[in-house]
Amino acid sequence: MNASQRPLDGIRVLEVGQLLAGPFAGSMLAYYGAEVIKVEPPGSGDPLRQWRELDENGTSWWWRSLGRNKKCITADLRNEEGRQLVGKLARKCDVLIENFRPGVMEKWGLGPADLWEDNPGLVYARISGYGQDGPYSARPGFASVCEGVGGLRYVNGKPGEAPMRPNLSLGDTIAGLHTALGIVMACLHRERNPGAGGQVIDTALYEASFNLLEGVIPEYDGAGVIREPSGSTLTGIVPTNTYKCADGKFIVIGANGDSIFKRLCDTMGRSGMGIDPRLENNAGRVRHEPEIDAAIEDWTGSVDSKTALHMLEDARVPAGPINSVADMMIDPHFIARGLFEEVDVNGKPLKIPAMVPKMSETPGRTDWAGSEVGAFNAEVYGELLGLSETELEDLKTRGVL
Repeated sequence: MNASQRPLDGIRVLEVGQLLAGPFAGSMLAYYGAEVIKVEPPGSGDPLRQWRELDENGTSWWWRSLGRNKKCITADLRNEEGRQLVGKLARKCDVLIENFRPGVMEKWGLGPADLWEDNPGLVYARISGYGQDGPYSARPGFASVCEGVGGLRYVNGKPGEAPMRPNLSLGDTIAGLHTALGIVMACLHRERNPGAGGQVIDTALYEASFNLLEGVIPEYDGAGVIREPSGSTLTGIVPTNTYKCADGKFIVIGANGDSIFKRLCDTMGRSGMGIDPRLENNAGRVRHEPEIDAAIEDWTGSVDSKTALHMLEDARVPAGPINSVADMMIDPHFIARGLFEEVDVNGKPLKIPAMVPKMSETPGRTDWAGSEVGAFNAEVYGELLGLSETELEDLKTRGVL
C-alpha cells in the first residue's frame, strides 16, 4: 500500500459553517485525506480567525490548527450569486457540512432537497444546538448552553456549588466528532449499497453531550437515582480522586480494582487497610470513601509528586500528573507518540497537535496550516467551475468573493 495513502482520499467535502463544531468535523476529515473546501465570508473570513491569542498579523494561532489541510475559498452567502456558486460546488461534492440555524440553508436554496436534485448521493451533515426538529429546534444554541441542557454540566463541579465547565468548548468538539463519524458511516453505506442516495446527518450539540452520560439514564429509570456532582471523584467508584502532594502539585490515582487497591495500600504503608474485609470490594469501599481518601491524602501529602508517581508506577497502580500544555510539550511519551506536528506559518515553524486515532496503514497527517482567507479561490473556482481569472476578479470587485 502506498505509504502516503489516507483512508478518505477521493472524498470531496464542502464545509459551509464557522467557528468550531462544523469546522472541527471538517478538520478531522481533511486530516485523514478528504479534500475539504471551506467556504468563508469575503474579507475577515471565519470569526475564529480572530479568536484568543493572535499572531503579529492578527490571526488566531488556533486557526492554524483548526484550518489545516482545508482549501479556503470565499463566497457571500447573503448574495444570490454567492449562493449560486456554492450550490454549483455542492453538486460536485460527496459531502456538505453546515452549522447554521435550522431553516437557513433552505431559505438560501441550499437545503438537502435542493441539492439532491442534481447530486442525489450527497451526504448532508447538519449541526445545530437542538437538532432540525422538535420544540427547541429554533432556539439559538451555543455549546456552553447545550452542555447544560444535555446533562453534562449537571454532574460537574462540587455539590451545592455552581456547575463547572472545563476551559474548553467541549460540546462543540464532541458534536464535531459525532458528525465526522456520521459522515464516514453514511459514505460507507452509500459505497456498499449501489444506487443508494445521500442522507442527512442531524447532529445536535445538546445530544452530543447527552451521549456522554454513560449510566445516568438507566440508573435513574431503574433505581430512581439522580447522578449528582461529586467534585474530583467519580460516584460509585472508589478510590478515584485527585490528591495533593507535598510539593503542592496534584496527581490522579485510580485504584478502584480490588487487587490494585491492595497494591496501593502496600505502597502507602497501609497494608492492613488493603486486607480489611470492609474494603475488599468496590461496594465496601464506596461506603467508606471518606476514610480511604483521608488515608491517601495523608500519604500523598508526605511525598512530592514525582516520588509518589514513581512509587505508584512500580506498584502498577494507575496514576498520573495533572499536565499543563507546557508539561505535555516536553513529555517524552507525547513526543514519542508523535502528538506534535510542525507547520510553516509565514516562514516560521509552529507546532500544532496531531489528530487521532493513529492508523497503521493509512495514517493521517497535516499537509499545510490554516491558510489565508480566499487562498484557494483561483484553484477551486477555476478547476471545478471553470471560472477565469477575469471572472474571479469581477466577482471579487463586486463583493461576491
